[in-house]
Amino acid sequence: MSGFLTVAGLHAGYGAGRVLHGVDLTVEEGEVCAILGPNGAGKTTLLRALCGLIRTTGTVRLDGADLPRNRPEAVARRGVAHVPEGRGTFAPLTVEENLRVGAYTRRDRAAVAADIDRVYGYFPVLGKRRGQAAGSLSGGEQQMVALGRALLARPRLLLLDEPSLGLAPLVTRELFEIIRTVNRDERLTVVLVEQNAHLTLEFADRAHVLETGRIALSGAADDVRADDRVARSYLGIGG
Repeated sequence: MSGFLTVAGLHAGYGAGRVLHGVDLTVEEGEVCAILGPNGAGKTTLLRALCGLIRTTGTVRLDGADLPRNRPEAVARRGVAHVPEGRGTFAPLTVEENLRVGAYTRRDRAAVAADIDRVYGYFPVLGKRRGQAAGSLSGGEQQMVALGRALLARPRLLLLDEPSLGLAPLVTRELFEIIRTVNRDERLTVVLVEQNAHLTLEFADRAHVLETGRIALSGAADDVRADDRVARSYLGIGG
């Protein structure tokens, strides 16, 4: 199996409970890859496994090299950034302080300052609120802070868990447009877990459908969207 991100025979869970059962998938460099599936399918567990937050067996390789197991800080240094469900912003800190948290391992101050300005270019509203406490922002703005903070790490692979959660449809579309712009401008590979299958398949290049901890369907996003099972189960089409 070849690809920028390759996962083979991945098993993961919590305690004695197994959630992922031999997951195999591939993501090519520069793609936006959607992970779809019902609640409880293991989507969040998959992202946690990829970034080393939980114990796993199997193989996870990034650009041909194994990612460290159970060492999220080492995975982050390899260029993997994770934006968890619920955003995880530091509410008392200002917008700019939150962004600088994303660059905590970097020592190139001038480049960090330039990257903060670049984030403000993607999210102009954050530039206007740079001195405001992150906890006082709207949900959409907090999601922008979380995404911007991840970009400050200069990742090669960005893992996004339910970025549209709790957001209005117009805000969600704006956020997805920015994600796609970042992907194209920076050739950033994105793995996106999302319940909004309609919108996700519109923006993604590739999709994998996860059911009960196993990959049930994989392919180009357009092909997955045209599949009868996906149309019935996730898009509300057909009988």
